[in-house]
Amino acid sequence: MELHDVWFVLIAVLWIGYFFLEGFDFGVGVLTKLLARDRTEKRVLINTIGPVWDGNEVWLLTAGGATFAAFPEWYATLFSGFYLPLLIILLCLIVRGVAFEYRAKRPEERWQTNWEHAIFWTSLLPAFLWGVAFGNIVRGVKIDAQKEYVGNVLDLLNPYSLLGGLVTLALFTFHGTVFTALKTVGDIRIRARRLALALGLVTAVLALGFLVWTQADKGDGKSLAAMIVAVVALAAAVVAIKLGREGWSFALSGVTIVAAVAMLFLTLFPNVMPSSLNEDWSLTVTNASSTPYTLKIMTWCAGVATPIVLLYQSWTYWVFRKRIGTQHIAPDPHAPDPRADGAHATDAAQ
Repeated sequence: MELHDVWFVLIAVLWIGYFFLEGFDFGVGVLTKLLARDRTEKRVLINTIGPVWDGNEVWLLTAGGATFAAFPEWYATLFSGFYLPLLIILLCLIVRGVAFEYRAKRPEERWQTNWEHAIFWTSLLPAFLWGVAFGNIVRGVKIDAQKEYVGNVLDLLNPYSLLGGLVTLALFTFHGTVFTALKTVGDIRIRARRLALALGLVTAVLALGFLVWTQADKGDGKSLAAMIVAVVALAAAVVAIKLGREGWSFALSGVTIVAAVAMLFLTLFPNVMPSSLNEDWSLTVTNASSTPYTLKIMTWCAGVATPIVLLYQSWTYWVFRKRIGTQHIAPDPHAPDPRADGAHATDAAQ
């Protein structure tokens, strides 16, 4: 296997890791409106991902950096052609991080409500737009003989990619709902189970349609195997959550994401960005890659750094593994104290 093939696989692994991890915290962000009944429950949801959401985003930075270094032509064409949707995603990720940190910095109801709206929308939009982006990459876009994108934004809004966006939104929300059931106790856990069951059925219908469409248009034997794994794992995840086995359901919803994203990359290879104008104008692992020397240096660096990052992130999840519930949330320091008119609680919990 050539080094450019190895780096195609490594970049696929990075995107799989990003969607597995960031997928559930996007889902939890969406749940702040779908599941939470009051501010305390919103705080519970946010606290389930509070220690890990920023670490999850490292996978995106690494995937983008690896693409830039290993396949500069792919990076250039992708970021110029998909400039607007990727800019929206970037802005959402910036505002989302600020919202997590600033939401509880001031006592005003309007201040906190606005930041909670921001968390919801900046979780929903990227979850949808990532599906649109990858749908277009797999489907093929208007790339000319100079390897440049010559389409426009409206070309990206086609039925296949829009269905892909709905699939990632539904799948990430289901993944996040199962994660919520796994990480919480009490009434919110029970309601998360019920919501996960309903979302799982909707996700199964959307995902089956998208994956079958992909397989019929671009697939081969390997992608078919990945599709079967994704479909079976999703069905099993729905059954597991119905039985109250949140851990198994979360693992299986993760397998669904892994298999589905793997299927997309399998249908791409050896292309990295197909041209819908002329197959000969497509970007491939060969014509879009860096020099062998660059790839060799990157491989040595990745071999040293990747295990360290994985160990650190695994340790973070282990430290923050316990369940939480509304009983673990300290009273709002700005809420009226029922023991005295006009008094306020003094707890400073976020």
